[in-house]
Amino acid sequence: MVTKKPNDAVAAASAKKGKNAAGDDKDDKNGDGVVGDGKSSTTKNRKDKKNEVELSEEDAALKENLELMVMRASDPKAGVAKLALETMRREIRTATSSMTSVPKPLKFLRPHLQTLKEVYDKTKNGENKLLLADIISLLSMTNAPVAGEIPESLKYRLLGSKEDIGNWGHEYVRNLAAEIGTEYHRRIEQDGDKASMEDLMGLVHEIVPFHMQHNAEPEAVDLLLEVEKLDILLDNVNDANYSRTCLYLFSCANYLPEPEDAIVLKTAHAIFMKVGKMPDAMRVALKLCEQSIIEETFNACTNLAIKKQLCYMLARHGHPLKLDEGPCEVEEDNLDMLQNIMSHSDLTKNYLMLARDLDVMEAKLPEDIYKSHLMEVRAPSGAAVDSARANLAATFVNAFVNAGFGQDKLLTSSEAADGSTSNVSWIFKNKDHGKMSAAASLGSILLWDVEGGLPQVDAYLYSEEPNIVAGGLLAVGLINTNVRNDCDPAYGLLYESVTKENSAVRIGAIMGLGLAYAGTQKEEVSELLTEVIHDDSAPLEVVAFAALSLGLVFCGTCHEESVSTIVQTLMMRPEKELDNTFVHFLCLGLGLLFLQRQAEVEATLEVAKTLPARISGYLQTVLDVCAYAGSGNVLKIQSLLAKCGEHPEADEGDEWIADPQSVAVLGIALVAMGEELGADMAVRAYDHLIQYGDAAVKKAVPLAFALLHTSNPKLDVTDLLGRLSHDSNEEVAQSACLALGIVGAGTNNARLASQLRQLSSYYYKEPSCLFLVRVSQGLVHMGKGLLTLSPAHSDRALVSNVALAGLIITAFAGLDMKHTILGKHHYMLYYLFVAAQPRMLMTVDEQGEPLQVSVRVGQAVDVVGQAGRPKTITGFQTHNTPVLLSVGDRAELASEKYIPLTPVLEGVVILKKNPEWVEEMEK
Repeated sequence: MVTKKPNDAVAAASAKKGKNAAGDDKDDKNGDGVVGDGKSSTTKNRKDKKNEVELSEEDAALKENLELMVMRASDPKAGVAKLALETMRREIRTATSSMTSVPKPLKFLRPHLQTLKEVYDKTKNGENKLLLADIISLLSMTNAPVAGEIPESLKYRLLGSKEDIGNWGHEYVRNLAAEIGTEYHRRIEQDGDKASMEDLMGLVHEIVPFHMQHNAEPEAVDLLLEVEKLDILLDNVNDANYSRTCLYLFSCANYLPEPEDAIVLKTAHAIFMKVGKMPDAMRVALKLCEQSIIEETFNACTNLAIKKQLCYMLARHGHPLKLDEGPCEVEEDNLDMLQNIMSHSDLTKNYLMLARDLDVMEAKLPEDIYKSHLMEVRAPSGAAVDSARANLAATFVNAFVNAGFGQDKLLTSSEAADGSTSNVSWIFKNKDHGKMSAAASLGSILLWDVEGGLPQVDAYLYSEEPNIVAGGLLAVGLINTNVRNDCDPAYGLLYESVTKENSAVRIGAIMGLGLAYAGTQKEEVSELLTEVIHDDSAPLEVVAFAALSLGLVFCGTCHEESVSTIVQTLMMRPEKELDNTFVHFLCLGLGLLFLQRQAEVEATLEVAKTLPARISGYLQTVLDVCAYAGSGNVLKIQSLLAKCGEHPEADEGDEWIADPQSVAVLGIALVAMGEELGADMAVRAYDHLIQYGDAAVKKAVPLAFALLHTSNPKLDVTDLLGRLSHDSNEEVAQSACLALGIVGAGTNNARLASQLRQLSSYYYKEPSCLFLVRVSQGLVHMGKGLLTLSPAHSDRALVSNVALAGLIITAFAGLDMKHTILGKHHYMLYYLFVAAQPRMLMTVDEQGEPLQVSVRVGQAVDVVGQAGRPKTITGFQTHNTPVLLSVGDRAELASEKYIPLTPVLEGVVILKKNPEWVEEMEK
């Protein structure tokens, strides 16, 4: 083996070690020359030398040249120094490197940063000093900021030559933007509002256009949010970058506190208005919930076809505008057409067209849903099966499954015994209050069909049995839910019955008015219901239903008269009545008036604190929860979680102390439903509440899951609810049974249907739980799988106030099932129909005629802030319209033959022909 002779340098180094290192062999255990732990100075020296050796000739020359330039930068001759600085600048700018490595010139100059700073201090004012400041600014990028001082990179940039900021590259600009944010907050903390920001704003005006031109819109928005100057954005958006900018702004709003979230949304709205994208602007206006902005957007639209599309959007959101008078008045020529769309009068026609297309028109019996033949036979046989409770369950199943189809086999079947078209005999298979729900179920079967449905219900209104009359009045309300009619028949049929003596008839009429006019802000209804609420002699349950109907009609409007009416009633009602469950619905009626209005609830919250202790805490929680529903406000969720975590000591008879906790549990779901991340975090929080919470908390958790995942049967949620439905606590099990239905509403989910069949077998001896399981089975097959109860629409960006209100009322009823759904007020389940909408995509031409086109339907992908043009859906299938959309699905046109007038393909979408496509075909 040939041994290499050690070179002189190494020999000299080892000679210098002296006797100490040479003679200390006992520490060298490995015999490899590395003493102790192998970290001796010898090996360090070897590594340093090795690194130096590793530099290629080219790199070594570059390093030597740059070191020489650093020396020459301090040359007394200005010309020599300038040449050195220019050389350094050129080397830095022309350096290329991979994404993972530092450019060589920066690497070699970094150790000389302090030297350059010293040179800068000695250099006279002039061009050289400015050039040197630019270089120091770039080299200082990696310096850690010092507390209380301006970041160095920013400091030297402000002292530098002010040349085009983009010349130094994206990374430098990005770093400067971050340092501007830091410095802005430092100055605000130091000097408050008097802080001078002119120098920083000058840089901001340079950086924002650079980001906007180089596909870095999110970074431009982040910088402007930091320095609170979002208005600068408007001058820098154009047709090429508005889409990505607004998508990012819209997403940011979920994570910002008040009032910044509204400022961000208003900026997005202004951008959409500037580029003329009216449907997008309307979507933001609806998110803002401000009537003036909604009206301004509608009036700014001059294209008739786009105006029609806006009407479809407003109808879906449950926020109709008055087109015949007021700020949104339209020309006589187009009035009827636009009013028809806004009033949703085509809803039943479109829904039945979808049903025919999917071949599901045939009416179903409750037994078709129960599929008893698939279960282990545990249910008792014989006459006992035909119990009133079982028939009542069948009534609801029939109402949910055949909703909107106009025909069923229990009530409208022409095979009635006497040959009449209305089969009244089914109603008499129910007892007392059960007849009310049975008669009302006809309203759900004829849902939305005002002209064809009302004559069929009319017979019930003249019955001698008050419960059937009450059911008929409620059916009138159901038929008119979410649709408007020029003749306004609902008010004409219902208003007289509001003042009748029989409580059931009054409740039927009041609830019918609430359903028929939900979200319409109809003043006549307000006058009628206000009198009922003020009436001291009226039973509390009648007053409570009047408050709920008032809350529905003026949902999320902060209607002053309604607010003061309900608050006064809560103050004036005798103390003994405050024990009644229905006081909670009075509170909820008040809460619905503030739905999604956030800070506007503050004054009423202060009033709530003055009420008797029995309802004060409850009302405060309800108001807080409703006002911040769908906002995703993290601070509110934290305060609600804290409330849920309390363990109040209640004596016997004082169980009411824990009532606000149940509301707080629902509140977490309502606030978090606004955005996906919050919803996922809420699910984790609920896991802890189930384990450690008190009984009042536990019973509300299943209903909270129902609100968080309405019509969205995720596997983990249905499994968890399945476990809770077997809970030893009866109230928890009952809540879970109902929640399973709401979670799977209208999805036809086979796994969930099987789960519910097993549950019905498990609870065959417990009529209460069995009733709820049956109702859930009906809900899962709601509208034979064509309906959804989800209040979120427009790619889950908007939450419909009206739909949310219907779900909240049902959830509150679920908190005390004994006195509501399982008592005499099971018809409260019909509040769910306020949220029911066809889960379809239907395409029409500009005349409103159905147009069959090919669309791709797949799982929506979040593309916020992603570079390029990423795919917005994944795992798609191609279908012809009309098609069904599940929660989390998104659709896009399969070809460019037509152009949609709205970017979000949901509900009814108007398509226009693409002129360029035609030209291509002709060629």
